[in-house]
Formats: sequence, structure tokens, C-alpha cells
Amino acid sequence: MRLDSAIDAYLDYLRVERALAKNTVLSYARDLQKLAVFVESHSDGALDDLDLAQVSAWLGSLSEAGLGTRSAARHLSALRGFAKFLVSEGELKKDPTSLAARPRIGRKLPKPISVSDIKRLIEVPGDDWRGRRDRAMLSLSYAAGLRVSEVLRLELGDIDLARGVVAAFGKGGKRRLVPLGEVAIRHLREYLDARDNIESGSRRKLPPRSSLIFPSPSGKPFSRQSFWKLVKRSAQKAGLGDTMHPHRLRHSFATHLLAGGADLRSVQAMLGHSDIATTEIYTHVSRDHIARAHQSAHPRG
Repeated sequence: MRLDSAIDAYLDYLRVERALAKNTVLSYARDLQKLAVFVESHSDGALDDLDLAQVSAWLGSLSEAGLGTRSAARHLSALRGFAKFLVSEGELKKDPTSLAARPRIGRKLPKPISVSDIKRLIEVPGDDWRGRRDRAMLSLSYAAGLRVSEVLRLELGDIDLARGVVAAFGKGGKRRLVPLGEVAIRHLREYLDARDNIESGSRRKLPPRSSLIFPSPSGKPFSRQSFWKLVKRSAQKAGLGDTMHPHRLRHSFATHLLAGGADLRSVQAMLGHSDIATTEIYTHVSRDHIARAHQSAHPRG
């Protein structure tokens, strides 16, 4: 079987059996066509010519042509799906991509929000029960550095306002205790008091009694999309532009702690990172912040 015929068969499989979107199939077709051209220029184009050496050489040619690491990783992903298909169909005895090194993709450094902008953001919501709810969500996200999913799944028993701690359940259901500052505790108290004191005859639809701290009107967890819109809307009202997203609150939590002298292990524990290397990215952000402050404030620049 020739490589170009095998690619056609794989694209038909993606269209018919996987029912992938047209644009997705076209993306696979473009990437695999580059592979076909490369293999045919270095051999007779037979499917048996597709081995680890050819795969590695093709990836190397992509790099030499100036293709970015993210694009190269996407090409390799397309090839891996193609190779697994051929193995399952009995056209290849083994997967030639199994030992191919994935291009290393550098992580973008997060952009923290300044403390003054955080304050402006949190002060945007109003003082009715919905505004207090929104303020409590924003304040808690920054004060404890919680992931969006962790905020939305919180139950009343997960927060101890007297002790000033929140129990977060992260990836894999791992539980961790994170301290809360006085501001976040006050905002949470104001919201919970307002929620408890709402009269059942209110004209607005109220969430039913729920163990969730932030239930939706149906009693289910507040949705990620709704929280995303809350952050964007509040940022725009605060004059912070339209590039704000919930995860920047978590980024800022970590960056501000490190800039204030917190040790890396403590920040790792509060963020719930299993690997300290994930936390170390914030040390670069903190160093960049310090360097910019030095350049702008030091008389010799």
C-alpha cells in the first residue's frame, strides 16, 4: 500500500467513523500531505518506508523550515493518530512514532494583576445578595489561589471562617487547606449572611437551599462559563480591559506571595501542585517584576 492511499483511507475514517468536523479533517490532511511529500522525496513512497528514521527526519525538516514547536507538536499528533490507525488495520506491524520525541513547548509566563487592580476588580459588584456572591467568588479566587473548578465545587463544610481556612479539592481529589485573609473572610461572611436572610418572597429567582457555597438557580454548581463572564464583566467595569480571565487571579496569588517573600514549598502546597517545577514558573515572573521595578526606580536604571 502506498502512503498517499493510506492517508486517504485514514481521512475517510476520520470523516465517517469518527465524524470529525470538516475543518479538523482538513487540518489533518494538510499535515499528513506534508509527510507524504517528504517521504516520497526520500523513497519510493511505499507505506513500509514509514519508520522511526523517516519520522525523525521529517520532524527535523519541519524545524529547519522554521515551524514553531507548537505547530511541530500538532504535526506529530496527527502522525501518531495516523500510525495507530494503520497498526489497528494491520497495515503496519508497529507504530513508528512510539519512540519519536515530542517537541518541547515552552510555557508562557503568566501576567499577574497588580494589587491595586485586584482591589478595583473585587469592588465592582454591588451590595445586593448577587453582588455579594460575585464579590465573594472573586475575593476567594485571589485570596486562596483556587482553580475555577475548586471554587465552584466548594460546599459550606469546606470553609471554616472562624479559623480562616478553606479546604480545596484539587486534581485527583487531593485535599489541601489554604489560609484566607481578613478581606476574603469578610466578603464570604457578607455573602453567606445575605444568602441566609433572603426572603422567600423575593421577586428574583433564588437558588434553593444547597450545601454548595455558590449554587446556580437550579441548585447545581455555578457554571464555568458564568464565572468566566463574571470576571470579564467585572474587569471591563473596573477599566482593566477585556483580557482578564479567572486563572489570572490564581497566577497573581502565587506571584504576589513569592514577591512578598513566601517560600516556594509553601506556595506549592497552597496551589496544590504535585510537582514543584510547576510552581517554579512563578519565580521567573517574580524576578521579572523585581527587575522591571529596579529599572524604573533606580537612578542609574
